Formats: sequence, structure tokens, C-alpha cells
Amino acid sequence: MTVLEDRIEMAEEPGEPTLDDMFESLERTTPEGYKVDIVEGAIFMTPQRDTHWEIILDIVEQLRTKYPRKRIKSDVRIDYPGHLNGFASDVTLVAEDAEKTPAGRWLCDDVTFVAEVISKGTAHNDYGPKKAAYATAGVPALLVADPYQGKCHLYSQPKDGEYLSELTVVFGADVDLTGTGVDLVLTTGDFPRDK
Repeated sequence: MTVLEDRIEMAEEPGEPTLDDMFESLERTTPEGYKVDIVEGAIFMTPQRDTHWEIILDIVEQLRTKYPRKRIKSDVRIDYPGHLNGFASDVTLVAEDAEKTPAGRWLCDDVTFVAEVISKGTAHNDYGPKKAAYATAGVPALLVADPYQGKCHLYSQPKDGEYLSELTVVFGADVDLTGTGVDLVLTTGDFPRDK
């Protein structure tokens, strides 16, 4: 086991449901078109919105100019450090040599980039506990696209559970990811805004 796997396993209390138990139950009951995250043991379901999807697709299409499809994930569960953190991030880029566990999941150790598109009801998660979990896991770059603000926030240089660097860019300007290991300049000119 890796140090992160140990930390994730230790975060589950004896007698309480595991992330596997929770997600298994949710797979049977989640309505079509909803995204599910478990953040610090709390379940969050958000409906997919047009604006949300257009930004996700734009990011994926730009990543595809440089990376093979098998490295880019969307709404795929990955467990992160902390108490019951299982996130289905909007966009995830895994390392070239990443391999699934015997249980068929990706490890957060292998995540090199995450993009989250803000939903009104769960924004506090993306800017708070999820951001902290990504930093704790050592995810080199986190992009939070906020269609309500019309801005992207790029967090990089993770250390001790937080990101040391933050860059804010308004929709329409480019986000330079070349210093983060993603080696790509992301254009945001087609990112739609939301009310």
C-alpha cells in the first residue's frame, strides 16, 4: 500500500459505511443525469447543466490535442485523502504510467490534473474540502472554472495540504498550464457564463 492508500483507509471509521458501500448504494438510486461526490462523508448530487457540460467538454477537447483518451477521465470515482472522500471530478488527467487497482479504480497518486466546474449548490466543496484533498494528495494542478464569476482559478504547487500558488483568469483569457506539468495553454474564450 502507498502512504496515501493507508491515509484513505485509516479515514474510514469502524462500523460506519465505507466509500464502496456508499457508492454501491448510490449506483442503484441516483437519477439519470446527476453527478455524485462524497465529500467528508456527505453525499452531494448535482444535476448536469448545459453550461457545466460545455465547459467540461471544452477542457476535454483541448486536453485531447496533447493526451490520449485513456488518460482523460470525467465523472470517474477516485478516492482522496481525508474522511470518506470519493470524488467524481469533472475532468481528471492521470499519469502516462497510471494503472487501475485490482478493484478497478484509479489512484489519486496518479492524478496530474483536475478541473472542477462550479455548480451553485456545491461550490463550497470545490473551493474548500475538495481543494484541500487534492492538495493533500499532491495533485500538481487544479483548475476551478466558475461560470457564475466568469473566472478560472488555477491552483498549483501543492504542499502540506494546500496550494502555494493561485492564478485567477477571466473567461476569455488563456490559462497557462505549461509550468504545472500539463504543458498546455488552455483557452477559455468559449467558456459560457451562468447566472
